[in-house]
Amino acid sequence: MTAKFTMTRRAALTSAVAAPFIATGSVSRAQVAQQEGPQVPRANRLKVGAFEVSTLLVGTRTVEGPQGIFGMNVSEEEFAAASAAAHLPTDKAQFFFTPTLVNTGSELILFDTGLNQAGIQGAVKAAGYAPEDVTHVVLTHMHGDHIGGLMEGSTESFANAAYITGQAEFDFWAKAENEGFEGKVRPLAEKMSFLDAGADVTSGVTSIDAAGHTPGHMGYMLESDGQQLFLGADFANHYVWSLAHPDWEVRFDADKAAAAATRRKILSMLAADNVPFVGYHMPFPGVGYVETRGDGFHFVPHTYQLLMG
Repeated sequence: MTAKFTMTRRAALTSAVAAPFIATGSVSRAQVAQQEGPQVPRANRLKVGAFEVSTLLVGTRTVEGPQGIFGMNVSEEEFAAASAAAHLPTDKAQFFFTPTLVNTGSELILFDTGLNQAGIQGAVKAAGYAPEDVTHVVLTHMHGDHIGGLMEGSTESFANAAYITGQAEFDFWAKAENEGFEGKVRPLAEKMSFLDAGADVTSGVTSIDAAGHTPGHMGYMLESDGQQLFLGADFANHYVWSLAHPDWEVRFDADKAAAAATRRKILSMLAADNVPFVGYHMPFPGVGYVETRGDGFHFVPHTYQLLMG
């Protein structure tokens, strides 16, 4: 008995579409475009009232052994369980470095300068500005990844800018005999203005005490036309390990107890008031909201809320 072969109309159409791909299936690998690796944009612009705010990616790198940095006071099992619940590996983490540029309409203010001159100048250009357009450089604190782009040799990265930082932060590092401070900050001391927590950089830009990560670490609240955005710098350095577990110790926090208290205080404020924030080491573009969740907090990435003015 001979079997009868039949083909439905749907199958016939499918075969016709697939035929060209079958015919070209022998294309050599040499003709396939070379893979370039993951790509992340350099600048991301938002609106906060009348302010334009650009977060700038000046670097990103993979770091092995994240529990050597986060959760140093908990067991390996607890760290692994919390990471698994957030779909995070425990053998490595991705770090991001994100200064922020604020155009108030009358000033162009850069908060922190990243790792080196080339990186920060390139990011400022990617945001649509020239380095000489920057009117003020504000330093949230003086770790190397925040002051590294101030100068290269004796050449300032932002020659037309005034420099602003916290008095307590400057005084601490001035006594520390730190190579980065001596090479990048000390030469600019005569051009610096110093402020205490609660003081304004300019109208709508107010310093907020966030000590603990360093003795004089400060964040900055932006406020314009009834909208707010908090520039948090390093008060919380990971979107899960720092927010869901604010009491976990962080290697780079100078005063670990004070840093944990600061995290809880600021995260509670952001959650209660529904204020978005920029975290210097959060996944780029570094902007998100905070929700209270259990005894900790949850990071909600920004989508389009601040794109519409």
